[in-house]
Amino acid sequence: MVTENSPYIVVPLFALIVAVSIILILKLSKDKTRKISTLRLFIQIAAVFAVFMGLLIGPFNVEIFAPLGPSPRDNLLGANILGNQFPDGISVPFLACYYPNGRTVTCAIWQLQAYIFPFWDYPRGYQVNYSTSGLEKLAIVLGSLIVACVVLGRSFCGWLCPFGLYQDLLTRVRKATRLRHLNVSDKTNKKLIQSSFVIIAVFMLLSVIFGSYAIFGTEIVPGTIPGGPEGTEAGIVSNINEPFCLVCPARPLCIAVECAIGAMDWSYVSQIVYGPLWISGFYLTSINVAVLIIVTILALTYRRAWCRICPMGGLGALFSAYRPFRHIALTKLEKNEAKCTKCGVCKRVCPTQATDMYEKKGGDVTESRCILCARCVEICPYGDALKITFAGKTLAKSRNWLEKSDSSSIKLND
Repeated sequence: MVTENSPYIVVPLFALIVAVSIILILKLSKDKTRKISTLRLFIQIAAVFAVFMGLLIGPFNVEIFAPLGPSPRDNLLGANILGNQFPDGISVPFLACYYPNGRTVTCAIWQLQAYIFPFWDYPRGYQVNYSTSGLEKLAIVLGSLIVACVVLGRSFCGWLCPFGLYQDLLTRVRKATRLRHLNVSDKTNKKLIQSSFVIIAVFMLLSVIFGSYAIFGTEIVPGTIPGGPEGTEAGIVSNINEPFCLVCPARPLCIAVECAIGAMDWSYVSQIVYGPLWISGFYLTSINVAVLIIVTILALTYRRAWCRICPMGGLGALFSAYRPFRHIALTKLEKNEAKCTKCGVCKRVCPTQATDMYEKKGGDVTESRCILCARCVEICPYGDALKITFAGKTLAKSRNWLEKSDSSSIKLND
């Protein structure tokens, strides 16, 4: 039975289990070319529970959310702890969907959109109150993103993102069926990461257009004058408040999983849709369901397909792999040119087809496509040729596997 003291029991217990499991994986893992990958998979799974910790500790069956199901929302680091200054949860640079559950951490793209429209200077959010202005809320989000990305870079994508885990599981399904993956050309791959910046720019511009009355005093889109129970007029406009969320594939995936485990009531969720062919809706739209299906098919063929165009990943890259942030980034992939033989193994196993660790001569080879998954580090057969560092300290480095076994035994079918 969940009580008000449950967080003080469940959270430390969860942290202890995760810590012990990490130690056991590092100590007992026999396949040295898969140790980091095994550890990363475990941390990804643990991160899903941490992101939606409310599923573990409650409160459940909150009256105001009764039609939605037992899944709680305003708990933990949301309204109960952070208060009115920032009640929606801590901004993070990965897709942690706000809509289905919890406000422990929150997708920063949702926040960037919502704090422009409809909550620019509106005191009431989704069942929470704000005591900060739109500019102040945006400054908090961007500041949080910059700090997180400078500290850990795109490792959020490689180690913590729930949608990244989903794609990695699809990769395992493909490998289990003995199907080979496909690669795009390097030129195309570079354009894909550039498209992530275009995507975020387009959707932020849409948010500004929707919020034009609150920001500039001029209503561009009818029905966007603040008012009503959630800051907008009733009707379809109130369900396109955060336009990217209408197409984001992580949203229907999170909702589907939580409906499957009984945390959300599908019969209720599926009714809150509007327009022809479910074109708009608070939880689901026909567009983001279609995008999820397309991304799923692509991810079974191209490793980490969504990560190559993900606007959140683009923001992560912007604040860690480009100047001036690149110079102060703490987490890096580094290369020792003297120990690299240009065997190309690192380039072959990279899930996002990053190439700088192969093409560049040495030093910091972190790039915008690199999600710091460390797969290249654990598979590189030359000692100290590649390493992941944090603040100059080595976290993981490549080992000389050729001393103990023939290089052909290394598993390259990634």
